[in-house]
Amino acid sequence: MKEFIEILKVIFLGIIEGITEWLPISSTGHMILVDEFIKLQVSENFKELFLVVIQLGAILAVPVVFWKKLFPFGKSKSEDEKKRIWSLWFKVAIGVVPAVVLGLLLDDLLDKYLYNYVVVSVALVVYGVAFILIERLRKNKEYRIDSVYDISYRDALIIGAYQTLSLIPGTSRSGSTILGGMLTGVSRTASAEFSFFMAIPVMLGASGLKVLKFIAGGYTATSLEICLLLIGILVSFAVSLVVIEFLMSFVKKHSFSAFGIYRIVLGAVVLAYFIAKVY
Repeated sequence: MKEFIEILKVIFLGIIEGITEWLPISSTGHMILVDEFIKLQVSENFKELFLVVIQLGAILAVPVVFWKKLFPFGKSKSEDEKKRIWSLWFKVAIGVVPAVVLGLLLDDLLDKYLYNYVVVSVALVVYGVAFILIERLRKNKEYRIDSVYDISYRDALIIGAYQTLSLIPGTSRSGSTILGGMLTGVSRTASAEFSFFMAIPVMLGASGLKVLKFIAGGYTATSLEICLLLIGILVSFAVSLVVIEFLMSFVKKHSFSAFGIYRIVLGAVVLAYFIAKVY
């Protein structure tokens, strides 16, 4: 019975991860709030590992959804198409450099000082306001770039610099990169796609780093914990397939203002809840 309850918790967490990883509403903010009510009966070290590695399922959904745009091989593709895809991958590699470098340098400091409800709440509200303001600023204006293939190496590096903001909990990795793309003159659709593509190496690296730290620390996982992690990855993968398709359809017709409003409300709720809990 205990194991069944833990499985239900993990399924719920996988659903939350699959939804919030791609929508610009901060998966961290949601996970912190959810963890207050749904506490996994696992070791604290394994929970830290779980909350990062569960993202692997979400990441695996990206190459599945965008297989034609990301896979440079196949007889059906012309030489020009292959070159464009390889060029896109090189731009993705350039784009992830800032986040990888800062992430490696600041990982322990970020965990120690920024993973708290105050930082998360403020980040949720600030970037919620930013989404609304930038959408108003860009309203009825033409974007310089409409296709993800037309993003230049300079654009990729600038968007990658914006992605470093997501190292602050509550910011949202997809949110920071999409905002960065839009401010750079890249359309919502192309910004969202490039954000998804950059997530592949960034999240693979983050998961790998967390696993190495877990092993290096001499920690071990029980068979139940491993089973829970695999279930979480599988659920987040399945949910991500649907959410990515939804978001790509949404951004073609709507602005991100609704997500901005949601972030502001969520930030206020998180802050109010924890203040009430303290007092």
